[in-house]
Amino acid sequence: MTRAWVLHPDIKTDRDRRDAAPALEEAVSLAEALPDLTVAGAEIVPLRDPHPGTLFGSGKIEELRERLKEAEVELVLVDGPVSPVQQRNLEKEWKVKLLDRTGLILEIFSDRAATREGVLQVEMAALSYQRTRLVRAWTHLERQRGGLGFVGGPGETQIEADRRAIDEQLVRLRRQLDRVVKTRDLHRKARAKVPYPIVALVGYTNAGKSTLFNRLTGAEVMAKDMLFATLDPTMRAVKLSSGPEVILSDTVGFISDLPTELVAAFRATLEEVLAADLIVHVRDISHPATEEQAEDVRAILASLGVTETTPQIELWNKIDLLDPEVRDAAVTRASRDEGLFAVSAVSGQGLDGFLDAVADVLAGETREEALHLGFDDGRRRAWLFQKGLVAGEEQTEDGYDLTVRWTASDAAQFEKL
Repeated sequence: MTRAWVLHPDIKTDRDRRDAAPALEEAVSLAEALPDLTVAGAEIVPLRDPHPGTLFGSGKIEELRERLKEAEVELVLVDGPVSPVQQRNLEKEWKVKLLDRTGLILEIFSDRAATREGVLQVEMAALSYQRTRLVRAWTHLERQRGGLGFVGGPGETQIEADRRAIDEQLVRLRRQLDRVVKTRDLHRKARAKVPYPIVALVGYTNAGKSTLFNRLTGAEVMAKDMLFATLDPTMRAVKLSSGPEVILSDTVGFISDLPTELVAAFRATLEEVLAADLIVHVRDISHPATEEQAEDVRAILASLGVTETTPQIELWNKIDLLDPEVRDAAVTRASRDEGLFAVSAVSGQGLDGFLDAVADVLAGETREEALHLGFDDGRRRAWLFQKGLVAGEEQTEDGYDLTVRWTASDAAQFEKL
């Protein structure tokens, strides 16, 4: 087991500064999400301004060196951005390996990605990150490559050669990913022909989405009290007792300061959210930073292009972890607020009301309409009966005159058939 030490730099001049205690707690949870890693210690480091060369001041570096040596630490995790120069200097000072927040999240994603698409996206994100940190490899930029000049030309520095090799690898990966995304697109189009609305579960990492997904579908998706337990999207059909059959989609958890490389890389994965008929925002209401987490989720949804026209339900999960008084207040608040539900995915409390609301939202406004189908339109006629949308039918000389009661969503799905 690698012994790790977690540091959260609390920079006073940072405009986007987060509350230090929950931020450190989240950083420790991130570290614990990696197997073969044990957290030997964690602390908040107050800073007025980050030092350009070493992040921390010389006194703090010396103080930490003693602490890290005493605890036999092999890896330091800094919860925030660390420049390549700062990383190189701190590794030299402390004689340990160092990862910043982006590097740590990439490690977790690399460990968890299960589908071909997930693996490719992580590799691309890791290469993009690595490309910006090539200064670590060589302290002297003038180190030259020999050779005849056929590849890259004479006088090419090692960093330029490495950067070019990474760019070539990125191009190869992007081509592979494009093929995988095309396949996913075909699957999505095939699902569009299956007339089921899509309900996407979104939320901050560890909000309980997979536990909820498992309870509703009977599936066995990895659900642990751990950050980023789910990485690849999972979809299952669920029959609502008071409504239609729906496709339920469990997505990757969001997190604040998600590395920009990963936001781009996982856009394809999160496109499932854009195709959803209903978005369910699952919140861990027992978490001290639940409001900040909710804001992060809303910001990422907006950046993905999710518009206000897509219906949304907010789910306050983990009410079983609240004190009785706070729980009662949450349940009362949810009962008054349309589109808000207080539930426990573990105990099942409040889920019946939530599922009824999902059915109501998907039902929308029902209208009656007359349709004429020819005898050769048997598949579409069967679909209407299967969905229970036919209010009346008369056979004519050239087919059937039907009266249907349906929603705009039903009509749109019918048109796709």
